[in-house]
Amino acid sequence: MPELPEVETTLRGISPHIKNQLVSKVIIRQPKLRWPIPAELPDLIEQHTLLDLSRRAKYLLLHFDTGTLLIHLGMSGSLRVITEKTPVAKHDHFEIVFAHNKSIRLTDPRRFGAVLWLGIEPFQHRLLSKLGPEPLNEQLTGLYLYEQSRQKKVSIKQFLMNQNIVTGVGNIYCTEVLFYARISPVRAAGNISLKRYNILVAQIKNTLNQAIEQGGTTLRNFVGGDGKPGYFKLQLSAYGRSGQPCKQCARPLIEIKQAQRSTVYCTHCQT
Repeated sequence: MPELPEVETTLRGISPHIKNQLVSKVIIRQPKLRWPIPAELPDLIEQHTLLDLSRRAKYLLLHFDTGTLLIHLGMSGSLRVITEKTPVAKHDHFEIVFAHNKSIRLTDPRRFGAVLWLGIEPFQHRLLSKLGPEPLNEQLTGLYLYEQSRQKKVSIKQFLMNQNIVTGVGNIYCTEVLFYARISPVRAAGNISLKRYNILVAQIKNTLNQAIEQGGTTLRNFVGGDGKPGYFKLQLSAYGRSGQPCKQCARPLIEIKQAQRSTVYCTHCQT
């Protein structure tokens, strides 16, 4: 699914085209996504200006004077800037048309995405209110993770993917940062030292920043907001490389399942 770098790439891709633009029409072609698209949405944002856009975790937030609209790309969704001449495809479920004849269109084959109205206090909504610090925010430090992890027997990978602990570190990039930090994904979070958490946080920030700079990871149906795919997948060191040689020691990487998610790692380099 699109992870934080893909969502951030989408945000940066669409923002210059639609920020400060007037909404002329809202088109709901398929209201049944992960949750129903509010039927009253056209009344809430048509003839209103999109004042700003932001991201929280993997959610895109569109801010109007009437409130905030949340868009989630789900498992296979993409959000693209298009013109009025762009043909409608089978899985194009939602669209916002702006007065300058550009639109953003949500394509979601699996319909696990979401379009929700959060009102004037978006961060009080249940999807956002309990989220942990952003991984690229100064609030995420080695000390913070160290303190949160004390007495925790859950694996470090599951710990990092807990959105209440830290937001947006999904399966792909969690696999990668643990490889770069040389930490076994099966090690208990409570058994990792402060020194290693400092290294881990540095790798989280470095890996995500690199992915954002390179446009996210091209996976399945994801494309960036400008229609261009990401390229970070070309540099993945662990995810998707089960059985291939470790880039550090040349031993074969192994694959296991953790909470129904694939984990690939090196049993020699990651301890």
